Amino acid sequence: MHLPIAAIAFIQFCVVERRLSPHTCAAYRFDLSDFGKWVTVDLAEITTAHLKAYMEDMAARKLSTSTVRRRLACLKAFFRYTSEANGLANPFDGWRIRIARRKQLPRSLSRGETSTLLSTSGLAAPRLNRGHQAIEIAIRLMVSTGLRVGELCALQRDDVLSQGTALRVRGKGSRDRIAYVSDPKLAQDLVALSTRSAANSALFLNRAGRPLRPHSVRSRLRTLAEQAGFRRKLTPHMLRHTAATLLIETGVDIRFVQRLLGHSSISTTEIYTHVSDEALRTTLARANVLSSLG
Repeated sequence: MHLPIAAIAFIQFCVVERRLSPHTCAAYRFDLSDFGKWVTVDLAEITTAHLKAYMEDMAARKLSTSTVRRRLACLKAFFRYTSEANGLANPFDGWRIRIARRKQLPRSLSRGETSTLLSTSGLAAPRLNRGHQAIEIAIRLMVSTGLRVGELCALQRDDVLSQGTALRVRGKGSRDRIAYVSDPKLAQDLVALSTRSAANSALFLNRAGRPLRPHSVRSRLRTLAEQAGFRRKLTPHMLRHTAATLLIETGVDIRFVQRLLGHSSISTTEIYTHVSDEALRTTLARANVLSSLG
């Protein structure tokens, strides 16, 4: 069997049966395409030696650790699928891969930057068309709940629960969860969006009346970042990191933050405690009790 044919079947399996997000499926498609361009033998002939050589090739290309880890995770899932579906030998069997995970603190906005962003967004909202106004609400929702941009764009009108104070979220890996909204104004805006008369069932629509797409949110954030005078790039995922960091700094229990973000492991959430430690260190350096005593 040729790898491209098996790859198509695997992606279809991920979409239909595993119900993976479009973002994950697109990444898998790209990763399998990269491996397919590199490998020169038929699918049934691929061995552990080929995988190790592919790892060396990725290292020679100076791909990041996170990219290498993602591609290997994709290949593990792919060969597990071909092993079960086609009876082929799995080249990952008996091979324990150890790739050091580089601990990188997530990039987030400070409390002051977040306030500036929301102020800039709020000042512009009354002058915007309906599609852009929906994006402004979406931005406030991401800052409040830490939703992924894909989760945000997948929200349906009937996902708004309890007068806008709760949302049904379709998370990664088919793990649904409830996200809670504590801000009364935001809850009102969500109810208004969910009860409007529209042919489309999506909660967030663009100005053409079609479901909001992640690239529209990214584009709006770039514009807002420029208007707010930010010198660094602003992404939807930074708002997710910001929400988690602000919640922990406010004193919310890390287990509640884990549930809100939809992390399967609390170790993923714990990285935000390190970000808060950095904020604490900066605050204490400013205070410098000893210097104030003379």
